[in-house]
Amino acid sequence: MILHNVTAIDSDKPVSIHVDKTGTDNVTLNFTGAIIFPGLVNSHDHLDFNLFPQLGSNIYNNYVEWGHYIHQNYKQQIADVLKVPLALRLQWGIYKNLLGGVTTVVNHGAHVKINNAPITILQTQCLHSVRLQKLWRAKLNNPLKQSQPIVTHIGEGTDKQACREIDELTRWNFWQRKLIGVHGVAMSATQAKKFEALVWCPESNFFLLNRTARIDQLKNYTNVLFGTDSTLTGNWNIWDHLRMARKTYMLTDEELYNTLNKNAAAVWQLEDEEASLIVARKKDGNNYMDNFFAVDPADILLVLHNGNISLFDAELLEQLKHINLKHFSRIYIDNIAKYVKGNLPALIKEIKAFYPDADIPATID
Repeated sequence: MILHNVTAIDSDKPVSIHVDKTGTDNVTLNFTGAIIFPGLVNSHDHLDFNLFPQLGSNIYNNYVEWGHYIHQNYKQQIADVLKVPLALRLQWGIYKNLLGGVTTVVNHGAHVKINNAPITILQTQCLHSVRLQKLWRAKLNNPLKQSQPIVTHIGEGTDKQACREIDELTRWNFWQRKLIGVHGVAMSATQAKKFEALVWCPESNFFLLNRTARIDQLKNYTNVLFGTDSTLTGNWNIWDHLRMARKTYMLTDEELYNTLNKNAAAVWQLEDEEASLIVARKKDGNNYMDNFFAVDPADILLVLHNGNISLFDAELLEQLKHINLKHFSRIYIDNIAKYVKGNLPALIKEIKAFYPDADIPATID
């Protein structure tokens, strides 16, 4: 497949890009006013929690305090969402990411069976946290898994306990396993040195704690990745998260951009990501980074996942006459038609049969 007249994120001149592994070498897609960049890597999400609205109305000292609060004050809202079968909630979490241009998402939680997903789902060994995970010390020091990294929420708070739990985790890491922390709001530079990476989730942090990690300092001691967390604590749209992160000025534009691709590919040891690409409408930004951070889901024209089309804008339909539309379904984002792999309209109808108040940002005919 040849993508013609697209502007790379670090260039001002349109180019033509040949994408291998598509099985459609004779297809050329012509674009006007479009930018191209690697598929995004969302390094932290709970796929089955993305039908929840944001829950919470206070500023909390830590995640444990927030958890107690929502289970006491939002019992009915939680019960309503959990009526939706797990398989359906997982599928919507996947589509939430795809619609935003995410081609790889790291799911935090128990391993689940997911077949024929239109994006890559990474499932690593996870601990929920030091304070809420049963037998976390034994799981951390499992001799059969010492060569594997382990991912955990850590330092998600602004009190002393949030800081102390980081030291407790590293002190008990007898096998010196690679640690990938999530949040790290209470993390110090000394503590960051003991982590392979830290996943930054600023929108979630500000919603719960009105504070986020000192990424401007921690970036000097560990790899920084980017995550959205679920809609329990953040917007469904990853681009809103990125714009919030950009406004903190803790990372340069290039550093923030790299959390979504270069850094993530190295830490998660991703392969074949060179064939996962996004083409989006170019906005009238002052430079290429302004154009990148101005993207929204409605602007996405094409999602290639490992060389295969997972989403395309209706304006490309005439150029994609070869494609078998029975494998795709039409939905609308902000009244702009998109074709996505799989039967998303059927999924939405199933979800709403269990949970009529589900706030799903995609609409159907």
